[in-house]
Amino acid sequence: MFVKTPKFIQKLFPSITWRKENAQNNIWLTFDDGPHQESTPFILNVLKEEQVKATFFLVGEQMEKHPELLNQIISEGHIVANHSYSHKNGWLSNNSTYFNDIEKCQKLITENKLFRPPYGKISPLQISHLKKNYKIILWDVLSWDFSLYTTPKKVKESVLKNTVSGSIIVFHNNKKSFKNLQPILKETIQELKQKGFSFSTTW
Repeated sequence: MFVKTPKFIQKLFPSITWRKENAQNNIWLTFDDGPHQESTPFILNVLKEEQVKATFFLVGEQMEKHPELLNQIISEGHIVANHSYSHKNGWLSNNSTYFNDIEKCQKLITENKLFRPPYGKISPLQISHLKKNYKIILWDVLSWDFSLYTTPKKVKESVLKNTVSGSIIVFHNNKKSFKNLQPILKETIQELKQKGFSFSTTW
């Protein structure tokens, strides 16, 4: 399994943002899925304690279920972005259905036109269509916090090992990932700071 997205894949799809070159040692911390009643308050509390801002790629259905958590994410200064309305897999979806699902989510977000495909799966045709109106954001460091075959220690170590200036890091904001995320999120952020990284939400 890839933690670091291979450069040849990044070069195959140059219209996708995989990482952001910069001279300030900035990195981008992102959380996919949610809002979730257990993981979201925990994540927000850690971010507040560490004085770090992040980008939350949220699912429309979950935003409607948990408007109070959506409002808290926004009020605490984080970025909310589009992760589709019902978390459809682009490789398995009819294009029209897929695009409509994204637009339905976008109606709940007015601040930006950032989109991350669920599962990171999106076809060349879908990219060509969506890049006209959206900035498509993927990643170069995938934490694998959702995997049943990892541990909190491995998640932390892989993120610390693979993060470089400009990295976009993906954690998850859901029930499945919480057991791996809860023990290590705060420590991981602290150790990234010790390595000299700053956290950005400027896309």
